[in-house]
Amino acid sequence: MHEKIALEEHISTDAMNELRDGASVASGSGKGYIDWVEERLLDVPKRLKDMDDCGIATAVLSLTSPGVQGIVDVDLAVRSAQETNDHIHETFVRPHPDRFAFFASVALQDPDAASQELQRSVSELGAKGALIHGYTNIGDNQSARYLDEPENEPFWATVAELAVPVYLHPREPLPFRQRIYDGYASLLGPAWAFAHETSTHAVRLMLSGLFDRYPATQIILGHLGEALPFTLPYLEHRLCVQRAGAGLGAARQPVSHYFNRNFLVTTSGHFHTRTLESTIAEIGSDRVMFSTDYPFESMQEAAGWFDASLLSYNDKLKVGRGNAERVFGIALAPHPISGEAHVHR
Repeated sequence: MHEKIALEEHISTDAMNELRDGASVASGSGKGYIDWVEERLLDVPKRLKDMDDCGIATAVLSLTSPGVQGIVDVDLAVRSAQETNDHIHETFVRPHPDRFAFFASVALQDPDAASQELQRSVSELGAKGALIHGYTNIGDNQSARYLDEPENEPFWATVAELAVPVYLHPREPLPFRQRIYDGYASLLGPAWAFAHETSTHAVRLMLSGLFDRYPATQIILGHLGEALPFTLPYLEHRLCVQRAGAGLGAARQPVSHYFNRNFLVTTSGHFHTRTLESTIAEIGSDRVMFSTDYPFESMQEAAGWFDASLLSYNDKLKVGRGNAERVFGIALAPHPISGEAHVHR
């Protein structure tokens, strides 16, 4: 399938690499893999070549994890978000407007500043929404603020006003919650812990009443919904059984109501056809979008799997590009599923 649109495609900057102080964003994965990832987080020509080779017309870029959410100094976080958004726009989007768009970084250490930066990024730079790396460190790296907490209300009001989606991206659990992974470091990250942390964060949003206050708000989850299409029915059943108990949140509707109306999912890093088909069966083909998770995953593997998947013609068009065109207003000319790629100016 030519002219796919991909949504969880990461970059870094020299400034953000300095803040990481040499710590790799792919730590624990082997030096060869780390070097491959680090090089491609900064490189434009290699990314464009990979996109061309894999039939990806447009990539919506975002800062890699933990992004500005991991910066404890508030002023530095606010400044880093602004500088990152300017860098992506000037380095990727302005020179290649047909190939790149981006999600804004926002520093929720200061929700008012995050609101202002989202407004600026959308209205002045053309950002397609925001990508947030899970919780935000407040005060030190042991403390966190989650997106459902009341301090973030100004930000959600701005999201609703701008009518743009928020991509909820994973990050590792807080250090004091990592004991269960002792001795199994391979699980502490994308292999397992990312999904558990992010799916729980998403459920907090569902239970918080956020979508009752802002019913049109849309949240995007990668990795085919961080397992929620499969675990949410049981969660809903148990919450019903426990309805006389405590800690049920302020939501007016069951969790499935919000998941099917306020969430979209992408295929990033999860290249398994039966799981894709089951996800579509649970939430519908209008709420699933193609992504790769580049450069942590191979575009060739992602595109090769998707192009060969036995989805119906209509579902493949929706997932491959049509849903992203609708959600983000990315306009590409009509095209067949197979045939020569086109360039649109």
